[in-house]
Amino acid sequence: MSKLLRYLKPHKKILVGAIIFLFFNNFSAMFLPTLTANLINVGVANSDIDYIYRISMLMFIVAVLGGLSSIISAILSSRVTASFSRDLREAVFIKAQQYSLNDFQTIGTASMITRCTNDITIIQRSGMMFLRVILPAPVMTVVGLTLAFKTNAKMAFFFVAVIVIFGIMAYIIGRKAVPLFRKIQMRMDRLTYVLREGITGVRVIRAFNREEFEKQRFKDSCKDYKDIAVKTNKIFAILIPFLFLILDLSVASIIWFGGIQVSNGSMEIGSIFALIEYLTIILFCSVMAVMGFMEIPRALSSASRINEILNLTPEINDQSVNITENTQKGTLEFRDVMFQYPNAEEPVLSHITFTAKPGQTTAIIGGTGSGKSTVANLIPHFFHIQKGEILLNGINIADYPQKSLRDKIGFIPQKAFLFRGTIESNIRFGKEDATMEEIQAAAKTAQAHEFILGLEDGYKSYVAQSGSNLSGGQKQRVAIARALLKKPEVYVFDDSFSALDFKTDAMLRKALRNEVKEAAVVIVAQRISTILDADQIIVLDEGKMAGMGRHEELMKTCTIYQQIAATQLSEDELSKKEDKDYEKK
Repeated sequence: MSKLLRYLKPHKKILVGAIIFLFFNNFSAMFLPTLTANLINVGVANSDIDYIYRISMLMFIVAVLGGLSSIISAILSSRVTASFSRDLREAVFIKAQQYSLNDFQTIGTASMITRCTNDITIIQRSGMMFLRVILPAPVMTVVGLTLAFKTNAKMAFFFVAVIVIFGIMAYIIGRKAVPLFRKIQMRMDRLTYVLREGITGVRVIRAFNREEFEKQRFKDSCKDYKDIAVKTNKIFAILIPFLFLILDLSVASIIWFGGIQVSNGSMEIGSIFALIEYLTIILFCSVMAVMGFMEIPRALSSASRINEILNLTPEINDQSVNITENTQKGTLEFRDVMFQYPNAEEPVLSHITFTAKPGQTTAIIGGTGSGKSTVANLIPHFFHIQKGEILLNGINIADYPQKSLRDKIGFIPQKAFLFRGTIESNIRFGKEDATMEEIQAAAKTAQAHEFILGLEDGYKSYVAQSGSNLSGGQKQRVAIARALLKKPEVYVFDDSFSALDFKTDAMLRKALRNEVKEAAVVIVAQRISTILDADQIIVLDEGKMAGMGRHEELMKTCTIYQQIAATQLSEDELSKKEDKDYEKK
């Protein structure tokens, strides 16, 4: 927790103000019983109306000032804790942006979301309880005991005994409650995980008629959470009545023993009222402090989880290297690249070597699990390779600052992802200061302009979260337009045409030829018909290069490519392609 306190430094003036007003409110609360005792002992006992008026007016002023102090303290405390949690969430989000894909897999997306929301909320709530309840409790106890000893030493020792008994009982209850708080947090994580999985996987659940199974799984998670919550509430159900029992017995004891001393002339009746109020304030602050302390283990557990995010060193960091590009812009080169996922038994890629030049199209094809998408993900440095080099413009991509590297690359992922907003804002994501003419030009090249104009609001049409209100082909074309608007040096299409029909695919590729003449194009493809005209085709088999060359060369030299062609192309298509090649010669 101490490591997170540095996020309080920008708000320390407000924090100090909150504490000052808090203590002023508490001292005013402790001052009122003394005034009450004086009012009874002097004013009422002597029938001094003027004294009663003066003390009553003073009590009114103290109560008003105390109330105002309490309001100001609450406002300032809320502002401090809310600002602290805001800064902490921002720090977690910024740190997460530095993570590689492996780093995200280490923590998990669901856990990352839970930590950034639920855990920070717990820390914020605990901080508020510390400022408003735990912090003043020991001060109020000391001041209350001091005033009690000043009023009547014998009764003050009775106060000490009551506080000790209450402390022992609170300690016993706390030992049982703290482990339950830790368990309830774990059950909440489990419940959140099951809920998220059930919502995101709803289509699969319905497709396989597993609604009842998932309903039972969620019900079991809710029951587990409920069982722990009930045990926790039982403890508080004991604590609160126990407090009132102690308070009632203590008040009765004060009246009894105080009445005896009053009858003996060793105590004034007003002091009895003051002692009752002192004890009430002390016990109330004590029970609130105990309840606050029970939140501390949850806050410490949450702080540990937040620190795990903030202290994790990203796998990929920017290097302090002077960069001088020494080859033609847009030249991408793989040199004997080997890559293996964490905890995998074997490398997913081995001895990958090729060069993609500006104005040329390099296609990558292979069977399922051959490593095609992995090659695409290595180009923007989403993963760190274990062996070899990947060069862009003659510079190792590991030497580029990540922002500079990715500014040079237009990446279209296999699964098109759109942000909630409008069509225009999603395309503009590629270039923030783009004009409307540039956006429309990119959309026309991506074959998206016509379907966008067909929408009710055109480029201002609403896009739901993840683009769920658009078809797969529409999302892919918007994603392609976003990359085209960026005008990078290297385009990486990771099977980005899979949802397009053959006609749209052909029109898009024809438009792309004129748009990307000065950039290298890397295409990961499943359909061999879409890469027949590529300048070079790389065939992958179990993570290794099984062949490289143009279509006609691979049809003669690469068995794997021949097998893929045989399963996807008819004899007529193959013969037509051969005729076209002959005519070109």
